[in-house]
Amino acid sequence: MIISTGMRTDIPAFYPKWFDNRLKEGFVCVRNPYYKNQVTKYILNPSVVDCICFCTKNPTPIIPYLDGELSKYRQFWFVTITAYSKDYEPNVPDKTKVIKAFIEISKRVGPNGIHWRYDPIFYGNGYDKQRHIEEFTKIATALKGYTNSCVISILDLYEKVKRNAP
Repeated sequence: MIISTGMRTDIPAFYPKWFDNRLKEGFVCVRNPYYKNQVTKYILNPSVVDCICFCTKNPTPIIPYLDGELSKYRQFWFVTITAYSKDYEPNVPDKTKVIKAFIEISKRVGPNGIHWRYDPIFYGNGYDKQRHIEEFTKIATALKGYTNSCVISILDLYEKVKRNAP
């Protein structure tokens, strides 16, 4: 079984202690978002969990938990690091802090177990092609040897995005 933690919230950023407690207890209950009365209990045990996947913009809060219960599990990480500053991502820590945490995780899971996401790419308000190239280069240089992959995407302004992020 593969446990994916990044579909509804950023667990490494906001709920690392809760997640550690779930690993210690050996199970997690998940409510179906479409059928509120349907709750599924999943066993969290290395004998049945093949891998835990994380998707985060801020892995720093989970760092103290990496050597505990979580160390018993195979892990796969997607960490988003982009050019954007507090003007677009006010709740994301400074890139240098995220890069430091990225490297710390990579040292534990290896460069194939952690992938960098540089997405979405959009232009405007000081974020032009040149700035993205410069920032991408800086981040790539800092992560050299700590990952073997980078996923990028271009912002697609479909209706939900227009509604949620005008």
